[in-house]
Amino acid sequence: MAAVSNQEFQLLEQKQDHDKPDSPFFVNLEKNELIETPPRKEHPNTHDLSSKAKADGPKSKSSNYFAALDSTTKSLEERVQQLIDKINENRKKDHMLMNNFRESLLMKVSTLADKLEERLFLVYDQNNKLIQDKVQEFSAIVGRIKQMEAELRQVCHTVEMLYKDLCA
Repeated sequence: MAAVSNQEFQLLEQKQDHDKPDSPFFVNLEKNELIETPPRKEHPNTHDLSSKAKADGPKSKSSNYFAALDSTTKSLEERVQQLIDKINENRKKDHMLMNNFRESLLMKVSTLADKLEERLFLVYDQNNKLIQDKVQEFSAIVGRIKQMEAELRQVCHTVEMLYKDLCA
């Protein structure tokens, strides 16, 4: 793979910036972050490697590119992790909202059920009064029927006695 010079890289980047819309993943990145090597902790063994990279010339530029690529990758990973964390927070909020909604709904349903029960009891009371009135009427009618039945028996018994007296 051919090494890309810093100027070529900037020209490619400017062209891509004009061709593509802004990506939400690069919101916090500046263009210079992709070009410059991010500061890293120096380890005693790596000091010799960095001086060799400076002496090599084009290899140094490509290592800068890969270092910038590493930093971009890390920032993308951080951004993805932030998005995942935000999604999880929103899910927790949604869960709390659903629990509150459920509790509110249960309270409203319970209140509605209580009101319905009260109305049913009112209807039952009204129906009980009507039924009681009808039962009293029925009892009175049955009482009159029994009285008439007793009178009819008396009449029948009297007729039977008269018939026996006439026939004998």
